[in-house]
Amino acid sequence: MTTTTNRIAFQGEPGAYSHEACRKARPGMEVLPCRTFEDVIEAVRSHEADLAMLPVENSTYGRVADIHHMLPESGLHIIDEAFVRVRIALMSLPGTRLEDVRHVRAHLVLIPQARGFLTRHGMTASASADSAGAAADLARDRMPGEGVMASELAAEIHGLEVLARDIEDHHHNTTRFLIMGRQPDYNRRSDRMLTTFVFRVRNIPAALYKAMGGFATNGVNMTKLESYMVDGVFTATQFYADVEGHPEDPALQRALDELRYFTSSLDILGVYPADPLREAQRQAG
Repeated sequence: MTTTTNRIAFQGEPGAYSHEACRKARPGMEVLPCRTFEDVIEAVRSHEADLAMLPVENSTYGRVADIHHMLPESGLHIIDEAFVRVRIALMSLPGTRLEDVRHVRAHLVLIPQARGFLTRHGMTASASADSAGAAADLARDRMPGEGVMASELAAEIHGLEVLARDIEDHHHNTTRFLIMGRQPDYNRRSDRMLTTFVFRVRNIPAALYKAMGGFATNGVNMTKLESYMVDGVFTATQFYADVEGHPEDPALQRALDELRYFTSSLDILGVYPADPLREAQRQAG
């Protein structure tokens, strides 16, 4: 009998945006904070957790470094995606006034996202390894005049007071997460399914061009195509792709059959429903 833990693992401190993604996508599961992405993957492989929550890309900063290298080698399968709007809150010790905060700490990528707010309020900022971790440090060290930029969840967990909400300069910043498990789930769970796969093209002229032709001629929408080196050499390139549809859809089935002809390897990483926010963003765009 397969044992389950009802845990979902994420990278970061409690209150991180990955923690927020876990709450949104799997509210009934216990969370398991991990130090690194590798630790998150290993927690699922070792049955310490049932699922992994991994960020793969951000609408402002692009893909998360190194994550695409880990996914094919992880032995895990994508079973869902989750979009989380990055809402930045300024927090400090209870009783602190906004005008009392002179310096804030946050993860390096959050600081430029709230540059306008910091400038208007005359605040300086320094980078921290983790925004939620900075919130935990402030709650422990209780430094007066110090603030932290993080999620409201971090304030809730660490007993800090939110002084300002949604302070980011642009209100479209969204992070996409993938939920991964030990077993694949190819069931049709939505009218809008996505398929993610990795492949390497054969060493023949125009192989990539020919491989992609099958998706165009069969009317399959490819929402992502990225390349990255493997094995530390320039001549070994692997491609990571997201397409709309289920592998059993006739159009996608034909496109994948054509792709296989021009590739030396092709591995499906997951088949899963599109997050509703994906369609909302498409219509808004």
